[in-house]
Amino acid sequence: MRKLARVSHALHTRGPTRELRFRLLESTAGDLPYYNGVPVRLSAPQWLFVLAALALGFAVLIWSGASFGGGVGRLIPALLFVALPLLALATVAGRHWRALFRPVGPRELVWMLGFALLNVLVSVGAAMIVRSLTTTAPNPAGALLESATVGERVAFFASTLPQLLGEELLTILPLLALLSLLHARLGWSRRRALLAAWLLSALLFALAHLSTYDWNLVQCVAVIGSARLVLTAAYIRTRNLWVSTGAHVLNDWLLLSVPLLLGLVQAQL
Repeated sequence: MRKLARVSHALHTRGPTRELRFRLLESTAGDLPYYNGVPVRLSAPQWLFVLAALALGFAVLIWSGASFGGGVGRLIPALLFVALPLLALATVAGRHWRALFRPVGPRELVWMLGFALLNVLVSVGAAMIVRSLTTTAPNPAGALLESATVGERVAFFASTLPQLLGEELLTILPLLALLSLLHARLGWSRRRALLAAWLLSALLFALAHLSTYDWNLVQCVAVIGSARLVLTAAYIRTRNLWVSTGAHVLNDWLLLSVPLLLGLVQAQL
């Protein structure tokens, strides 16, 4: 029995077999956490607890951000957005909450940059297609940055660091919860369950942006949703939330800073 247990643990540590994983998308280095008992399995009530804390953190970010004012105060709701779900995960998973994260080295930095550039291409391409078919709403952050002072711009970009980590949790935790539900509890094949969880979590992320983009459903699903699929792929590929977060930060900073810099250059001409 002990030998069988060691063999089973080794297989889980190496990751899913060739028949179970997506060959082009997934790495063979380890597996996604929490859905198959590695490093720990979360029960349905435990997942509900984690997702409720995630929803509470998102509500704090959306509805309480203005009450903290500008400057450093912008960091408070962003930090709560991250802290609440991670504390909930640590409550039910103990030290294994860290399974979401892996070390970052040169290879991970390359993955961040590669997925960020891919995401820019996907986002711009999807936005061009949607704009050719219907009207779209601008990102309000762009107008905010144009009228902001230098200090306010620095505070804004600083606040995006924890906020974008929170946005990764807003996608990846539901992804893992859905994978656990569909594969471990409903008996779906791993590939089918992962594909469904990948699509559904991206849709959830897109719908969470409806209020930001004037409730434009087509824009959110087509543009935000397609970009989210790329960022989630960064996590599925590397099993490292730092990589998907880094790609997300690079993507957003690039898309926000380029128009801002162009506007500043034009103002000097």
